[in-house]
Amino acid sequence: MLKDFRIRLLLVFLAFTGLIISSSAPKDKDIRPSSAAEQSWVDSVFTSLTPDQRLGQLFMVAAYSNKDRKHAQYLEFLIKNYNIGGLMFLQGGPRRQALLTNRYQSTAQVPLLIAMDAEWGLDMRLDSSMHFAKQMTLGAMDDDQYVYQMGREIALKLKTLGVHVSFSPVMDVNSNPSNPVIGNRSFGESKEDVAKLGVAYVRGLQDHGVIAVAKHFPGHGDTDTDSHVALPVINTDMARLSSVDLYPFQKSFEAGVMGVMVAHLYMPLFDTLRTQSTTLSRNLVTGLLKEKMNYKGLVFTDALNMKSVSNLYKAGELDALALMAGNDVLLFSEDVPMAVQKIKEMVAANRISQEDIDYRVRKILRAKFWAGLNRYQPVDVARLTENLNRPLSRAVQQSIYEHAITVVKNQDDLLPFHRLDTLRMASIAIGAPVGNVLGQTMGNYLPCATYAVPNRYAPDSTFDRLVSRLAPYNTVVVSLHSMNNTPTHSYGLGEGALRFIQRLQANPKQKVVVVAMGNAYALKYLESARTLVCGYEDNAASQLVVPQILFGALPAKGQLPVTVSENLKAGTGLPTPDFRRLRYGTPESVGMDSRILAQIDNIALETVAYAASPGGQILVAKDGVVVYEKSYGYTTYDKANPVTSSTLYDIASVTKVAGTLQAIMYLKDQGKLNLDAKLSDYLPELKNSNKKDMVVRDVLLHQAGLKPGIPFWERTVTKTGLKPTFYASTRTDAFPREVVPGTYSTKSAEDSMWVWTVRSGLLPKVKGKYPAEYSDLSFIVLKRLSEKLLGQPIEKFLQENIYGPLGLATMTYHPLDKFPKSCIAPTENDTYYRHTLVQGTVHDQAAAMIGGVSGHAGLFSNANDLAILMQMNLQNGRYGGQRYFQSPVVAEFARSTEAGNRRGLGWDHGDPSKPEGPTSNLSPASTFGHTGFTGTCVWMDPENKIVYIFLSNRVYPDAGNNKLRQLNIRTRIHDVIYKSLQKT
Repeated sequence: MLKDFRIRLLLVFLAFTGLIISSSAPKDKDIRPSSAAEQSWVDSVFTSLTPDQRLGQLFMVAAYSNKDRKHAQYLEFLIKNYNIGGLMFLQGGPRRQALLTNRYQSTAQVPLLIAMDAEWGLDMRLDSSMHFAKQMTLGAMDDDQYVYQMGREIALKLKTLGVHVSFSPVMDVNSNPSNPVIGNRSFGESKEDVAKLGVAYVRGLQDHGVIAVAKHFPGHGDTDTDSHVALPVINTDMARLSSVDLYPFQKSFEAGVMGVMVAHLYMPLFDTLRTQSTTLSRNLVTGLLKEKMNYKGLVFTDALNMKSVSNLYKAGELDALALMAGNDVLLFSEDVPMAVQKIKEMVAANRISQEDIDYRVRKILRAKFWAGLNRYQPVDVARLTENLNRPLSRAVQQSIYEHAITVVKNQDDLLPFHRLDTLRMASIAIGAPVGNVLGQTMGNYLPCATYAVPNRYAPDSTFDRLVSRLAPYNTVVVSLHSMNNTPTHSYGLGEGALRFIQRLQANPKQKVVVVAMGNAYALKYLESARTLVCGYEDNAASQLVVPQILFGALPAKGQLPVTVSENLKAGTGLPTPDFRRLRYGTPESVGMDSRILAQIDNIALETVAYAASPGGQILVAKDGVVVYEKSYGYTTYDKANPVTSSTLYDIASVTKVAGTLQAIMYLKDQGKLNLDAKLSDYLPELKNSNKKDMVVRDVLLHQAGLKPGIPFWERTVTKTGLKPTFYASTRTDAFPREVVPGTYSTKSAEDSMWVWTVRSGLLPKVKGKYPAEYSDLSFIVLKRLSEKLLGQPIEKFLQENIYGPLGLATMTYHPLDKFPKSCIAPTENDTYYRHTLVQGTVHDQAAAMIGGVSGHAGLFSNANDLAILMQMNLQNGRYGGQRYFQSPVVAEFARSTEAGNRRGLGWDHGDPSKPEGPTSNLSPASTFGHTGFTGTCVWMDPENKIVYIFLSNRVYPDAGNNKLRQLNIRTRIHDVIYKSLQKT
């Protein structure tokens, strides 16, 4: 009596609140076919089956692609002899599953409905598969379009694998932080958000041909028991059930979700029998779900092998009771033959009608028709890997974390990091290996000491040693990895790690950023942190995004989807600004085709194979996003030292634009330099020379009459060796400038070179004007001009005002002062001047003669730092929250302004007169940059917002090696970049 009263009262309440349709609503059997074709196929299949074969369609049996031959043979036995309706694949691998799917489908009289649990992607069940994001991560996002996109990508992968049903999304409202089985599988604690995001997920799946299954009806969020091992008790009342738990399911029903899964729960509100699971409750499955909520889709049981229910019944009984309760599909039956027998006994005893069974079989056949099984095609195994690795999926995956990762606390306004030249930073990853993505990505923005503590439960002694090592750093980022989702084990946070963080926070000289790469509920153990970030999950994509948010390359947008504590409630999330620093992402995220872009790999391999260069670095960025960054080959042909992203290269004449021109543009921007003034106005020593009337603008345009170059070094040597008046073998005050280790030039070397430059002859005029002739002397002169106006050496100015604030660790003159020789690619084996292998000192002879700092050569860098500098230029001086130039001076200098001269002011352009010029013929005329003699180039395209960097040491071991140009390597790579731009 009490039970019946509760049910009646509940149904009255639900009808009153409008969550369900009244009892006069159409019954389950009022479903109409969507088309005549569907009706014809369903009728023909149905009538072809015997009553026993129809019963078989109700079963969906577990399948594995990592089990032995006996397992596969048993499934074939069930398919042939019991005509089971479907399979639910669990562990294994994609190719193995595809092969088995084709095998099982070839055995079936009626094509099988194949299902998987793929809540966060195929990797929920399969190895070698892609992970997207768990639903708590999705719940933190500020934009639900990415939930739809994730649903789409998962659906396309499932269809590629021959799967028709996904047991997702989870529509449970996770209101209990101690929930051990739902937790981060839920979108959060807000019923509205769960409903909205769940519906987006449903549409993403079903719009792309995969049946979505909302679970776990009527709501599994408010429990602290794992239903896989015991039957959770939900002591909910009518008000909560109707207003909270059923709300997302109702919204998914209205959106047309084709399947729903009933949970294994004990709800006294529906059944007083303590062992009665909701899966077996007719009051819930038929009374509430089918009749009162008028749900017409497929109703799946939760897995019938789960110990919370399977331990309570004899073989076959559970399946029969679940069918009698109103379920359509019996999932994970442990004994199909016995279950069939029990169901037939119930039919004979009139406990379930044959009409009901036949109707459910027809529902299943309709679902098969919708899934396209009326025109079944085997899985294309030959193209499986290609089809599963859809490049756009990576863009969707990263977008999710970009919108989800949450800055929870920022009490000192430390984030995003601003003045990088004031930071001495260390990164400690607890629970992650050395070389983790998070630490590597941080190093792209700033020199960063990285430490790893792989054992997250390491003893205090391990952390004690770290504390002393961290003393020199004023900023420390502690990231916590390999966390778990178990509330009873502190989510995998070790006590030693927590004490270590507290010790760091107690040091007033250090700012500490704590990053939890795991379950948001774990933040309750970390809320004493003044700067706290939640990364939600620990994978390559999340680790790539977190540093970008810390450094302001991406703005923080996420909000906590759950309440963690009294101080960290759902909705907490601090937005941070976009500093327009270089980001790291995927080609598809900026409208490029990664499969075309991958053709660069072949050209790079060709470079090495044909000995055009022993190796190199290539970087491509579009819209401020690095979409291609690879190192290839070795620093030498003996293959002893592989090129890495940290390898430094002599960038040769790229120094002109990466060094001297930055200073010249700064002076122009500050109003300290008039481009139309004479050089002699700033450099009086020119007034009595043939250069007295040279105009600064003409020097920048390489049309001032200066010769291409002067072999200054030849004046400092004899046939027998170096002149002792110019060189010494030890460094002294008189010989302070290192030419190569063991050789030092005189203190007056630069003055001598300047005198020789001033006295040098000019090019003959043509029709009263000097021809446009590229000249190293132009930038030797411009360096002299810069230092005169700046009042300091150019290398000091650049480091203090540009390189340091930008965080450029590798861009430097004199790299041997900062880096070991092994980090630097060698250039020429010089047999005529320095008589040694040049490695770590500048290759250019004139620059070497004066100690490695010249206006035209001398800089070393890796591709990443060079790209940061060029991105700042492409953004007209704005970068990292700072303005390096106050006016659009870069755009002014980059423009071609003189007829017959392809160059801008200091910047180079493509040469349209040559079919194989320095830039791609596909690039616009506005593309600007420079090349370098050692085998380097930088090109920027302001129209398409592209930065292209190529670094190599093609001059090793012989500068006469011209294969890089002969094979047109750099320009062909530039061609590929433009071919990869997707048409819109």
